[in-house]
Amino acid sequence: MKSPSSGSRAKSAAKGSDKAAPKSTARSTAKSAPKSTAGRSAKSRAKSTAASGAGRKAGSSRATRPARSGAASAAGGAANGVVGAEPELIQLLTPEGERVTHPEYDVELSAEELQGLYRDMVLTRRFDAEATSLQRQGELGLWASLLGQEAAQIGSGRALRPDDYVFPTYREHGVAWCRDVDPTMLLGMFRGVNNGGWDPNSNNFHLYTIVIGSQTLHAAGYAMGLAKDGADSAVIAYFGDGASSQGDVAEAFTFSAVYNAPIVFFCQNNQWAISEPTERQSRVPIYQRAQGYGFPGVRVDGNDVLACLAVTKAAVERARTGEGPMLIEAFTYRMGAHTTSDDPTRYRSDEERAEWEAKDPIKRLKAYLENEKLADADFFARIEEESEAMGRHVRDAIRTMPDPDSMAIFENVYADGHALVDEERAQFAEYQASFATESESGSAAVEGK
Repeated sequence: MKSPSSGSRAKSAAKGSDKAAPKSTARSTAKSAPKSTAGRSAKSRAKSTAASGAGRKAGSSRATRPARSGAASAAGGAANGVVGAEPELIQLLTPEGERVTHPEYDVELSAEELQGLYRDMVLTRRFDAEATSLQRQGELGLWASLLGQEAAQIGSGRALRPDDYVFPTYREHGVAWCRDVDPTMLLGMFRGVNNGGWDPNSNNFHLYTIVIGSQTLHAAGYAMGLAKDGADSAVIAYFGDGASSQGDVAEAFTFSAVYNAPIVFFCQNNQWAISEPTERQSRVPIYQRAQGYGFPGVRVDGNDVLACLAVTKAAVERARTGEGPMLIEAFTYRMGAHTTSDDPTRYRSDEERAEWEAKDPIKRLKAYLENEKLADADFFARIEEESEAMGRHVRDAIRTMPDPDSMAIFENVYADGHALVDEERAQFAEYQASFATESESGSAAVEGK
């Protein structure tokens, strides 16, 4: 099962700018059950103020019906010891599925393109749910779910051109889908049968990076190389709110700013770095950190696929035209566990999760499609059937994955071989052969009784 080509979809129009400095989101106390840091109700949105010049506008095929301003405010503030003005989320689609406008960013999509975004999110979620179930059944050693973050990943992923290069973490399953990576390829690493089963250069999608934040340095260096080559493509580096505390990320910001690298830093702030809430990591909203490095930052509603698409498209276009780095903070929520080894009920409340469930990215786009009569019941039924087929495909594929050759660990250690590696290979082969000998001896003993 494949996703449509990255270049054939999301012919969006977007324009953008730096946003006013917002106030951080904050929970009550370290010991109390945390509350959600969601935006105010749709009727109380305040129109955003914006500084100049981050994005551009391009044409597309369908004009959306403007409703009201799309600058949604996020709760929290100085009372909890966090400095800065009140944060505003760039939003184009409310949690209720109402289309809104924004003075600096917008996107125009056809009904077919909107349906495509819905399909992307539904199939990505089904793949993720299937992988989680397979881990519980012992088919995977571990799984990092993206549940709740589909809009951030699909919106940003569909904003890229095929020649743009992606540096993911270990959770960007939706972005991988947008880059035409076979979903079953993602499972091999978590099953322990390979180190990532796809060729990064075939899809311009790097291998998953387990070391927190290290991929941002790889991305910065690659972007600096693009600039030296005179290429007009861009780089996007994904990381989370927890990784924003890593020194690698700070170094990547510094190098990218100084060398004016064509890179977009896309931070999915899902509110929790495993069990550590965001306000214990930063006294200002994450996107404001960009100001200290000399490049713009914005905060977008990470559960709004249209806003994520518009903002990312503007940011990568800005990077391509020589205007340098930009930081996007996608304000979203990790609905599931950090990984399948985590128990989120130990550090966050059911009330918090329920509050974010009301902002579900798939439900809000479905509501918009239904309200505007951009999709009918037959369309949703077809997507559900395709989702079921996706589940069967994933289950069948993982159970037929070949086990790796145990001797392969000795390959590619040295370019021209090494005597020590040859010795270790021979010792390991002898060790493995001993199990076969013991097994044969045991079988013979049983038969002789």
